[in-house]
Amino acid sequence: MNTTIKTGILSYGMSGKLFHAPFLQDHPEFELIGIVERTKKKAHLDFPHIKSYNSVDEILLDDSIELIIINTPNNTHFEYALKAIKAHKHVLIDKPFATTSSQAKQLFEEAKKNEVLALPYQNRRYDSDYLSVKEVIESGKLGNLIEVHFRYDRYSNSINENSWKEKALPGNGVQFNLGAHTIDAIIALFGLPLKWSKHPSYVRTNTQVVDYIHIHLLYPNNLQVFVTISLLVADPQPAFVIQGALGTYKKLRTDVQEDQLKEGIQPNNLKYGVELPESEGILTTIAPNVLKKQEKIAAKKASYMNVFEDVYQSLRKNKDYPITEEQIIAQLEILE
Repeated sequence: MNTTIKTGILSYGMSGKLFHAPFLQDHPEFELIGIVERTKKKAHLDFPHIKSYNSVDEILLDDSIELIIINTPNNTHFEYALKAIKAHKHVLIDKPFATTSSQAKQLFEEAKKNEVLALPYQNRRYDSDYLSVKEVIESGKLGNLIEVHFRYDRYSNSINENSWKEKALPGNGVQFNLGAHTIDAIIALFGLPLKWSKHPSYVRTNTQVVDYIHIHLLYPNNLQVFVTISLLVADPQPAFVIQGALGTYKKLRTDVQEDQLKEGIQPNNLKYGVELPESEGILTTIAPNVLKKQEKIAAKKASYMNVFEDVYQSLRKNKDYPITEEQIIAQLEILE
């Protein structure tokens, strides 16, 4: 099949407007056909020829659409993905893939039954900071790894009562909204943990959702991995600290893609995905009988376009998608 992948998006909020539509527009193998807009009809301002659907059921009746992007509130992912799969559509599902591992297993099973693909959208695998960490680890410069700290620090003391993210609904809380990224990164780097412990808290006044969580994961060879996610950190700490027998690597959360997309910088811009000056990570190594050495590690240019290239390669070239069923099920077992 040589035709473009005709795609529909289930929502045109921040996710649809920033993380999906610009990439579908720029990737030559995709064609954005339509978007579900239940109330405000705004997509035509950016895409004059777009079809606007009033409901999920309506877009699923469009036989021209092959791929559906599930980017609705977290607690609806399973319901809408299952509907789309049963309508014989491929699905690309925003994080969290589902709210439980059992739901994820059902989606994968139904996708096989209907001969379509259920693909997780984990765009942070293509953050420049994560890719820099991955490169340093794989270089072997740190030696055997001993201790790893991944942090997601934000400061949001006020509670937006109109936001679905602040409601006590399945799939809400920092463990699903930010933890899905962080646990995915850890599984991608180190595989599945031997065991883990989890310590969630409700720290903001009147919060209905988990807004702080600490997760400890144990790996073979006594590798200890620690995850901390908080909505009350006024001074963000290094997002990545990797301790090895031969050295340490520290890296702030420095990927610029989300901010650039908010500013209207498109993926085809040469500046897109290029970290700001002085954003390098710091690698400190100590060789036998040698003084401590520090060097700056500049991150390579990054792009979420790679997610859509992965989708294309899976749908048209039958290549394995880089995020596996096993990884997603394990991620949700840790988060749920």
